[in-house]
Amino acid sequence: MRKGTAWMLAGWAIAAAMGFAVPTLYAVPGAHAAAAEKGAAEKGPADKQPVKGVPQMAKFRQVSEVVRDKCMACHSRDYDLPFYAKVPGIKQMIEKDFRDGLRAMDLNVELVDAAKDKPVGEATIAKMEWVVLNETMPPAKFTAVHWGSRLNAEDRKAILEWGAGTRAAHYAAGAAPSRANEPLQPLPASLPTDARKVALGERLFNDKRLSSDNTLACSGCHAEDKAGTDNRRFAEGIRKQFGDINAPTTFNAVFNTRQFWNGRAADLQEQAGGPPLNPIEMGSRDWNEIIAKLAEDPNLTAEYSALYPGGWSAAGITDAIAEYEKTLITPNSRFDKWLKGDDKALTQAELDGYQRFKAYRCSSCHVGKAVGGQSFEYTDLKADYFKDRGNPLGSDAGLKDFTKKPEDMHRFKVANLRNIELTAPYMHDGTVTTLDDAVRIMGAYLSGMPIPEGDRALIVSFLRTLTGEYKGKPLTGVAVAK
Repeated sequence: MRKGTAWMLAGWAIAAAMGFAVPTLYAVPGAHAAAAEKGAAEKGPADKQPVKGVPQMAKFRQVSEVVRDKCMACHSRDYDLPFYAKVPGIKQMIEKDFRDGLRAMDLNVELVDAAKDKPVGEATIAKMEWVVLNETMPPAKFTAVHWGSRLNAEDRKAILEWGAGTRAAHYAAGAAPSRANEPLQPLPASLPTDARKVALGERLFNDKRLSSDNTLACSGCHAEDKAGTDNRRFAEGIRKQFGDINAPTTFNAVFNTRQFWNGRAADLQEQAGGPPLNPIEMGSRDWNEIIAKLAEDPNLTAEYSALYPGGWSAAGITDAIAEYEKTLITPNSRFDKWLKGDDKALTQAELDGYQRFKAYRCSSCHVGKAVGGQSFEYTDLKADYFKDRGNPLGSDAGLKDFTKKPEDMHRFKVANLRNIELTAPYMHDGTVTTLDDAVRIMGAYLSGMPIPEGDRALIVSFLRTLTGEYKGKPLTGVAVAK
């Protein structure tokens, strides 16, 4: 373990006793744009010799030394604790800070495991940018004792330019040059699809024969005229059964890193195979039961066989449904128009709301084209949401249900905020019925920054600008009043 890290850890108890606090809130105006102009490419000096717990990756080489020396001690499970970590008092403080640091972001996971065969994620970039722009990391109790741990101007510049370069290389989506480095990106008008599969998939998505009693189609819980939801707390399955988790929208789901709140499906096709066989949703015994019914329809069978000559199968059915879901994209929101350079698309209050959205750290997780869906975060990161809410649910385990890892307890896929004014109620538990309350909860439990009513109103006004179009017309649904 590096000597500097040991001194930094040793200073925590002293710094805490001195009463140092972590600085907060607003970032330097225009910093994102400035970084974008200078961050066109990823390049930098080669890494030093590998150090345990530190990512050694070409895609991260520009700032790997900064991260190794000043971030990894609290954001990696592989760092060894110093001998004094067993001292009463210091032990509890170090354990808490390590736990909090890992829950905020595990850099080994984000920069190595999750990025083995793909670019570093958009949420990882946004999180690092936020702490650099707001100068909150390393925290004051580190730097008060170990002065060398503070990020200097060169460190900050390197991280911001690396982030801008990575975003430009892998995530840019047609924004105006001055807005190309925003953590949110415009939606594309469409994605490449097979039109014949889309038509078949739409028929199957709306076919009640996928349910055991022929009463419920996929669209029963994901209705087009309700913005891809059912606007219920919990979806109603066959025989009036209810689960304990809110049905997320199918619109723009194609951009999610994984599907379902707990991430148990890798993609749209795997997701499409879940509800038909779920006993409290569509309740079919198996795919043979479904296929036997569909095969009795000669017109549908002819359409299907032209695309899947091997005959009816679960793989073919779910492939067609997934192809259809790729078309459920809602571009041309007013915010997209602003991103693409239309300065008149948003009012001043809505622009102020977007700035608050970034300042209160919302854009650290709600990133990219879908404004979410790119990472899994702890709903109780800063305070105990589940204790305060009460009434435990089986779905509260979140990602842990899929990974079986204790550290994934209470982690959920970040919600897609596109068309959010039409998709109430909110949260995995469906308990939140207004945007104002959703913003309040995010500030209290995830950002750790109470958001005053006035700022919440501005953020809500911005969120309403994310409602887009489907098939060239405004997406239909009922907008929440508050």
